[in-house]
Amino acid sequence: MLSQYISKTPKSKVLFEENKEFMPYGVSSNYRYFDPYPLYLVRGKGSKVWDIDGNEYTDYNLGFGVLEVGHANERIIEVISDTIKDSSIMGFEYYKTGTLAKIICQRYGIDMVRFSSSGTEATMHSIRLARAFTKRKKIIKFEGHYHGSHDQLLVNVNPLKVGGKVPSSSGIPDEVIQNTIIVDWNDIDSFEKVAKEDIAAVIMEPVAMNMGLIPTDKEFMKSVFELSKDKGFLVIFDETKTGGKFYNGAAGYFGVKPDIIILGKAIAGGLPLSVIGGKREIMELIGPGKVAHGGTFNANTLSVNASIVTLRELLTESAFYQLHRLSDMLEIGYRDIAEDLGVELSVSKWGPSGSIYFSEKVPKNYKEFIRMDFSRWFTYFYVMLSKGVIPMGGFNEQWTVSIKHSEEDILKHIEVAEEAIKKAKDTKTNMSIEESF
Repeated sequence: MLSQYISKTPKSKVLFEENKEFMPYGVSSNYRYFDPYPLYLVRGKGSKVWDIDGNEYTDYNLGFGVLEVGHANERIIEVISDTIKDSSIMGFEYYKTGTLAKIICQRYGIDMVRFSSSGTEATMHSIRLARAFTKRKKIIKFEGHYHGSHDQLLVNVNPLKVGGKVPSSSGIPDEVIQNTIIVDWNDIDSFEKVAKEDIAAVIMEPVAMNMGLIPTDKEFMKSVFELSKDKGFLVIFDETKTGGKFYNGAAGYFGVKPDIIILGKAIAGGLPLSVIGGKREIMELIGPGKVAHGGTFNANTLSVNASIVTLRELLTESAFYQLHRLSDMLEIGYRDIAEDLGVELSVSKWGPSGSIYFSEKVPKNYKEFIRMDFSRWFTYFYVMLSKGVIPMGGFNEQWTVSIKHSEEDILKHIEVAEEAIKKAKDTKTNMSIEESF
């Protein structure tokens, strides 16, 4: 199946050979590389993208969940074109930041917000804020959850072997992560053992989206909040991904109020914007001489106006109804394929996003995820690419539907997926990723 990808993308291969001389692995983010070379895209429109060889793909990766408004959305283009005539960045505060802050606070049930440019920045600031508020040092994170690429949380993100504390990059000193505590997702027993009075905060993806899409045990979530109140530590929802899956995000979906919420990706229609939000008594610690927060590109004019339009006009409640309906079609389609072909295939969906696992059941945490056999998934992935569908960004990612996807797009996805899964069924199973190291 890899041969089909190679035969269709010769210009991507040539560009890779050129780029890797000046860029490690020929890309600007490790997550964009896959063997034998990355796919180089030229443009996108609506639900489609085109690569340097001219191949058309229906895109369900959407910038790893960023583009729920679709590629080159007309309304986003219009507002950016109007805005840039006045300036892309002001230096001093832009007059519309308060408008956007109010929209976000009302929609997501937050008291106050500050803006940054990326999820990495926002989670970094959030743990500093939590430590300042509680006057404690330790942070609990869950194995397999991703909170950006700063050292303190770049631990046990995708370890090749489970067990122990594993930095997710070389160059991270042990001293930097000594106050980061790792526990299993959806496992209240492991959480209770470390949930003590010296914890500053627990940070989580409220729905795990860095190992496919693993549903959240609601009783587990309830217990986390109860323990946080009992022990006096904060709950941080990293909604960089989940904030754009339901109208009010995961906090609204679960009916809870975390102490701090991180938002990003889909909320700005494809522009770089992130949000650190939370309860007033916590957020008011930010300021000169208090908790540091800065950034030259924070709340730049383009991102602010794109986000206002996205939240007011594009990602509306009726839009989410349509997104969820199309995602339901994909889920049903995959389940029908599995039944018709007699393949061990489990499907997990949450809002406009979902993922498949070539296994009898969806894993409940990273330990179960990493022990799965991914050989069939990679066969499926390359067949999908060769037939013009980008099903998701990688084996640990998920599909996302945009407001520009149509029922015809979904039916094509399902048709191609049937062929891909049929070929994956005949793939020889190999050892799990963990066993191969």
